[in-house]
Amino acid sequence: MCTAITYNTKNHYFGRNLDLEYSYKETVTITPRNYEFKFRKLKTISSHYAIIGMAYISDDYPLYYDAINEKGLGMAGLNFPGNAEYKEEKENVDNVAPFEFIPWILSQCSNIEDVKKLLNKINIVHINFSDELPVSPLHWIICDKNSSITVESVKDGLKIYDNPVGVMTNNPTFDIQMFNLNNYMNLSIEQPVNNFSKKLNLETYSRGMGGLGLPGDLSSASRFVKATFTKMNSISGDSESESISQFFHILNSVDQQRGCVHMGGDKYEITIYSSCCNLDKGIYYYKTYENSQISAIDMYKENLDSNKLISYDLVKNQQIFMQN
Repeated sequence: MCTAITYNTKNHYFGRNLDLEYSYKETVTITPRNYEFKFRKLKTISSHYAIIGMAYISDDYPLYYDAINEKGLGMAGLNFPGNAEYKEEKENVDNVAPFEFIPWILSQCSNIEDVKKLLNKINIVHINFSDELPVSPLHWIICDKNSSITVESVKDGLKIYDNPVGVMTNNPTFDIQMFNLNNYMNLSIEQPVNNFSKKLNLETYSRGMGGLGLPGDLSSASRFVKATFTKMNSISGDSESESISQFFHILNSVDQQRGCVHMGGDKYEITIYSSCCNLDKGIYYYKTYENSQISAIDMYKENLDSNKLISYDLVKNQQIFMQN
């Protein structure tokens, strides 16, 4: 399962935790402006916005997990089992396969307003990338500098939700996740007062008791509440270092450690990587489960007018700075 968030200081940031029990050979991948995006049911796009993100490259095609484009638009697909439902092909609409959805949006749109125009005519269709790579049940968070939305293709059709918290996890559907926040309106960053009974002399005995009741388990519904509370109350300076540090601390509040979620046999779900993208500067920061040092790739240091994919293997081994 996964968690995605947005965060604003002087600049604007977007990223996610990828939580799974296995990993493909994902790389930080830059798709330059003149790479030919070929779509199964739509015309090829030969010239488009440059994109950087985490992807698995198969047959020279970037299967993006999360990415941003040069205009400052970000997008991520998160697991949505049991609720995601893709449709049959229709006429007079844009039939887009799930694995094409991120490239289709980020190659053409510069902001959420552009996205909503494309979504008015989109039909997400059930097309496998290949026999070895069948469709994944996903929903998506899309954000620009000012707002974010959640997109879900479900039994009742395509649902588009304004996302005022800039957070997304997995199940249940986004409308239920938002409604569930009502159950936690009593939480506070301040120490609580005794509302239990005036007849009892109840006192706080620890710092942080205003957050009593904040979920701490690893379920997607609990992670949504925890990440939203942490993000909405988060404070950091405006520098790049302070901003990305705080961003990763927010994601760390809901990351998954090996051994806590057993998937059968010797498999355990872990946070394979955490990412943080500067939407304004086109920089992709990441950490991996074994390497807690932040690595970064700047898309503007590459030839963005190329027609060839550019990829960087992840630095997975722990990097330790010895001070003596």
